[in-house]
Amino acid sequence: MESLRIPLSGAQIMEDDVDAVVRALKSGRIAMGPEIRGFEEGLAAVAGVRHAVACSSGTAALHVMLLALGVGPGDVVLTTPFSFVASSNVILMTGAVPVFVDIDPGTLGPSPEALRQTIAALRRGALRFPSGEPVAPDRLKALLLVDVFGLPAPWDAYEALAQEEGLLLLEDSCEALGSRAFGRACGSFGRAGAFAFYPNKQITTGEGGAVVTDDDEIAALCRSLVNQGRDDSGAWLAHVRLGYNYRISELTAALGRSQLSRLPAILERRREVAARYGALLGNVKGLVLPSPPSWCDLPSWFVYVVQLPEDVRRDEVLRLLSLRGVENRAYFTPIPLQPFYAERFGYRRGHFPEMDRVCARVVALPFFTDLSAEEQTYVAQSLQDVLRLA
Repeated sequence: MESLRIPLSGAQIMEDDVDAVVRALKSGRIAMGPEIRGFEEGLAAVAGVRHAVACSSGTAALHVMLLALGVGPGDVVLTTPFSFVASSNVILMTGAVPVFVDIDPGTLGPSPEALRQTIAALRRGALRFPSGEPVAPDRLKALLLVDVFGLPAPWDAYEALAQEEGLLLLEDSCEALGSRAFGRACGSFGRAGAFAFYPNKQITTGEGGAVVTDDDEIAALCRSLVNQGRDDSGAWLAHVRLGYNYRISELTAALGRSQLSRLPAILERRREVAARYGALLGNVKGLVLPSPPSWCDLPSWFVYVVQLPEDVRRDEVLRLLSLRGVENRAYFTPIPLQPFYAERFGYRRGHFPEMDRVCARVVALPFFTDLSAEEQTYVAQSLQDVLRLA
């Protein structure tokens, strides 16, 4: 097959999206108007909750969500080491401390049992960071867990654990808009959840995010925090708390509303792309393909990440795929091994052995809504050719 150039991801932008943004631009109201309210109503409906608060990014959503729930200096939050770095950065941004729990290789998130063991060790004062710094045994506040790659985590067990231990449960669903499990939508399992709309997500607003929750007070606090700490009196210069400029524009929201109207079709198309990869790559020896867990009612594919056979050189696979025009990425780089975390907390390889094993093998293949069958065939054939060389 003739060589192709295939990007890793790409947003689906249609004429309806362009028209929606132009209408918002021509309306004369390009900030804090009806497009934002409409976008929020649509997001709340998708998540099956009463409130959505749109903001400037998924990171902003996670940040204000933590603040609204009272996570602050000295608190301890258990989270995953295998995620995009924002899910732990926001914990540090509040002054709290992230404690990582090694992952289950099946779900790619911490198992409920591993979380329970970590909680027990912490509460008896036996938990320290690799640097030697102790973890405060009486400051455990919350669990912040992630729907990795758009596939739902075991939220039934997480919910039971949080209730047993008296902890807040927070859901980073930034990769899982539209995914469902246990008869519920992702984003609805914690006291609050977060979505994100970067161009590689299921729908995009360019930059953007949202907090979703059933709690009136949390929603009100998040609205204030994203809007410079203003109260709901309507007074523009009345600031009742420290806040941030995490707002989105009417143009951003108009694009989001247009994209959201196509969400079922987008998710169906992405499921087709994932299924085609499964058919093309399912017989490759040693290659581990992603698969929705048994409790998933409806997957919302974000990326398509495979785990390579253990006897191949992952970096060589990445290099050779790139030479063939197939964009790829080692997805994720472990959070604890990011230079900032390694320096601050003393993490090294070996502290999270399951994460290390997975991260040494993962490769994200091109995946987006409009990826064609021809392009997928080329990617699959290229990967199989490269595996024989690496």
